[in-house]
Amino acid sequence: MESPTQPERTPDGRYIVVNGRRWRATDPRIPEHVAAALRRHLMSARRAVGAARRAGDEVAEGTARSRVHMAKVALGERGAPWWDQSLAERRERWTKGAAELDAARGEDADEDLAEE
Repeated sequence: MESPTQPERTPDGRYIVVNGRRWRATDPRIPEHVAAALRRHLMSARRAVGAARRAGDEVAEGTARSRVHMAKVALGERGAPWWDQSLAERRERWTKGAAELDAARGEDADEDLAEE
């Protein structure tokens, strides 16, 4: 299977360019297995935003948007620029973010069980 094409990057590697717009790139020092888990959290949270919007549930939408933000920060795409952080600070960011997202997923699962 052919791998998906990678987006264009700025010469310094800090941003990707999509349709002429710059977006902060994911921190390249995040180990791939951690980055993959964070991307799964991000996509799950984005799906939850859509479901909450379709349901008209503003509380659930806010919760889901918070998870999107946590994932983006953990990936280095929001918050303090990863290139201005030491490796230790970067590692703490993605480790803490992954733990917070895992905990948030657990809380969502607990809520789902309470509704059954």
